[in-house]
Amino acid sequence: MRRSPYASDPCSSKGRFYDERKSGVRGPRNIYQRDRDRIIHSISFRRLRHKTQVFVSPDGDHYRVRMTHSLEVAQIGRTIARALGLDEDLTEALCLAHDIGHPPFGHAGEDALQAALSDHGGFDHNAQTLRTLTRLDSPYPLWTGLNLSWELLEGLAKHNGPVSRAGWALKEIDAQYGLELKNWPSLEAQVAAVADDIAYDNHDIDDGIRAGLLTMEQLCELPFIAESWRAIRDAYPDVPAEKLHSELIRDQIGVMANDVISAAQARIVEQRIGSAGDARQAGMMIAGFSRGMQQRERQLKAFMYDNLYHHEMQLKAAKRAQKIVGELFAAYRGDPDLMPAEWHGRLPDAEPERSRHIADFMAGMTDRYAQNRHREICGE
Repeated sequence: MRRSPYASDPCSSKGRFYDERKSGVRGPRNIYQRDRDRIIHSISFRRLRHKTQVFVSPDGDHYRVRMTHSLEVAQIGRTIARALGLDEDLTEALCLAHDIGHPPFGHAGEDALQAALSDHGGFDHNAQTLRTLTRLDSPYPLWTGLNLSWELLEGLAKHNGPVSRAGWALKEIDAQYGLELKNWPSLEAQVAAVADDIAYDNHDIDDGIRAGLLTMEQLCELPFIAESWRAIRDAYPDVPAEKLHSELIRDQIGVMANDVISAAQARIVEQRIGSAGDARQAGMMIAGFSRGMQQRERQLKAFMYDNLYHHEMQLKAAKRAQKIVGELFAAYRGDPDLMPAEWHGRLPDAEPERSRHIADFMAGMTDRYAQNRHREICGE
């Protein structure tokens, strides 16, 4: 693979927090490849298969969940990284790990935990991703967490770009790892972030159509979608429209990915990016959409909020999810013995650590585990 001079180099990594020289190296893998493998083998990654993406995961076998979404993000991210000559393994690891901190029921569950921790610093799923990978998911005998590379932790911390005001959880991680929060992250991290946008912008359309909450007539209110749809219908005049929905999704993903590649290549030249450090110091996103595509993508997001994410059925499901998470949190606060022994046995006595510990436990729950525990504890 052609490696660009501005790619992250595993041989120049800042390394890991804990020294692993005594643990040995299992197989011919560099630091980013081992990061990726640790994420894939982790319990926290496996739990993503039963966590909501848009539709509550037990509600249908064919809808995306957090795991399938993360795999699709990784596929898009690797394609863009390869075209730009970036490190594909670091990009893939970032894509696979970026949603590990999501609680059950997606953003509805996050809102409920935010409310529960309103007096104790709040809850943020991006920071919870880092907290999970550095403290909670801890399968090794000699250190806490997965002991991932500095570059991976930095990219996850800045998934939405530089951080000017960090919450309590991210502050704790930054104090330990020095993640340079006010700078832009690596180009690999920037690619992972835009691949996330491309994946959910388009795959949520697919799931929305499958669920009957979106129609092509609605989508064609967006001029750029209407243009693509006309071209597809013209190319396949004898194919029923319902057989062509996936073709639209594929086309849109390709158009967006190609736009990121060409826009990033232009910015690399314009900003004279010659090293990974240059990308961090550029003061702007390098690997992102062009201005025109950025405007289209914002229009698409606004459309999705109006027609899918805030659909009456989705709002009803979100309200139910918030009720489950909120009542479970209150139950565990009132009687910590309801938590598994390994969790209530380590429950801190004082606040805010006490409530944050309960939130750590609940953030790891899958949708169905939360529903089952709520049924058992609250009798519904």
